[in-house]
Amino acid sequence: MANVKMFKLLGVMLALVLIIWGVSPILRHEPLTNDVLATSVILIMIGVAYFVIMLNPGWTKAVFFFEGIIIAVAGYVLLGFPYNIEFIVVGLIVVIIAILAYLQKLPPSILKWFYK
Repeated sequence: MANVKMFKLLGVMLALVLIIWGVSPILRHEPLTNDVLATSVILIMIGVAYFVIMLNPGWTKAVFFFEGIIIAVAGYVLLGFPYNIEFIVVGLIVVIIAILAYLQKLPPSILKWFYK
């Protein structure tokens, strides 16, 4: 039977893997293209968000909101035409879900992930 400590440990491991994965192109001295930079920024921010949510679960909605903004802005600024539109749409969807979670306008099955 898994316990809460095991899930927190797995969350920390996942956050570290995401951060290391985001920093690895820089450490491997790969050419830094806009695609690599966008991927690295998003992976590092998601890893940091995992740490923040684990330390303070009440910040889930705020972290989710800012993650959506980061995905949309990183996609818009760093990626080319067809891909930047997709990232903007995904980022806006995440922001809208976070706003609806603040207003408690989501179905209860989804709200349980934001209010613990």
